[in-house]
Amino acid sequence: MFFDHGYYMGGMHTFWWVFWLILLGIAVYAIWSPGQRARRSERESPHELLQRRLAKGDITPEAYEQAKALLDRDVGKP
Repeated sequence: MFFDHGYYMGGMHTFWWVFWLILLGIAVYAIWSPGQRARRSERESPHELLQRRLAKGDITPEAYEQAKALLDRDVGKP
């Protein structure tokens, strides 16, 4: 345990603490990264996207109706 006139191997002991803290930090980042949250959430359907854009005022009601009619027309196609 004690080497070099009673000095403890503090350097190696400190290295392992730093190693485990870095490893823990990488694991936490991988679990809670923004990309992971985006992949976990369900994708928005085209109709929901269209409704959200209408609610935000990005598109007019006429454009909404046209796009909705196109989406509804293509629902039965593979």
